[in-house]
Amino acid sequence: MDLITSKSAKQLFSEMKEVAFIDVRENAQYGSGHPFFVSHVAYSILELKIRALVPCFKTRIILIDDNDGVANQAAIRLEELGYQSVAVIDGGIPAWRAAGYALYEGISAPSKAFGEIVEHQLGTPSITASVLANWRNEEKDFILLDGRTTQEFNKMTIPGSTSCPNGELGLRYPAMVPNDEIDIVINCAGRTRSLVGAQTLRTLGVPNKVYALENGTMGWKLAGFELEYGATRKYPDILSDDLLQKAKNTASKLIRQYSIPVIEYSELENWQNDNDRTTYVFDVRTAEEFKTGHIDRAVNAPGGQLVQATDHWIATRNARIVIYDNNRIRAVTTAIWLKGMGHDAYVVNEDTAPLISLRSARERFSTAEIISLKEIV
Repeated sequence: MDLITSKSAKQLFSEMKEVAFIDVRENAQYGSGHPFFVSHVAYSILELKIRALVPCFKTRIILIDDNDGVANQAAIRLEELGYQSVAVIDGGIPAWRAAGYALYEGISAPSKAFGEIVEHQLGTPSITASVLANWRNEEKDFILLDGRTTQEFNKMTIPGSTSCPNGELGLRYPAMVPNDEIDIVINCAGRTRSLVGAQTLRTLGVPNKVYALENGTMGWKLAGFELEYGATRKYPDILSDDLLQKAKNTASKLIRQYSIPVIEYSELENWQNDNDRTTYVFDVRTAEEFKTGHIDRAVNAPGGQLVQATDHWIATRNARIVIYDNNRIRAVTTAIWLKGMGHDAYVVNEDTAPLISLRSARERFSTAEIISLKEIV
């Protein structure tokens, strides 16, 4: 275990080498203020989550705490688990702050900041809750899609909306939008997923006018409008062969347009067996699809959540990230956003990727690793 200064840690983060920055404080401490590119793995659950978030034992790990000795304990435990390069920031969060470095409240700061950049750089149009309410009163022809997970949608949503998580938009929207003239509005709880969802449809080249709902369900409620609870409306589960083929054609076009690298499964296997580098493998299909069969050692990250909360899934900066989707379009749209965030993202050729059962996958992992995968999902 090494002690390093905040300045030295910042310099490491600017290099193109693998490094994992881990905040080992508990939830309340973390939420009150943390560095921008940190992943949160509280010391109390360190052993359950660390292998999923930092799978390579050779990755340089930087730990930070409240200068209370917790990071030192975490470092000792990580070394006992087999990690070979662990350092602790001398002085913890107080020293980080004293060095003049910013702290951010809440969760998923990188993804939320990225949503703001998307709006600024790409000009994603939005409407307010009041405008949406007026559209309803005027019986304007539009469709409202909730880009959050179906579980969040079920808890509360805007009346009349339909659940279609952002990660499913590229595949499902043609079956949900009846014509090219109807306007499409994407909402979430706040801002980020509304913006990313709306811009995803614009990236796909849909002919419809697409808008993000400013401040999502929160903005709707603050504007004095009622929310709906327990809604079960959702995207269609079954799509026609024609729509599936169109989705693959669109994916091929986007691959060329955005220079998304596509690798064969044999290359992925080589990467997975490389003990010197980190390769994350994410299956971005629905949880139901994942359970029917998936790539060996893949983690299910459905519904656009990988983009929404990268720090919850990916702790190692400069790692390789491989995305799988049997219809390709969901993997491609995810890879576009990950590359936009600076990640080294790839799509695996689904035609060369054999799928295994969930039971077979579980037999490959130790009990601790299975729990770790559950935690991160």
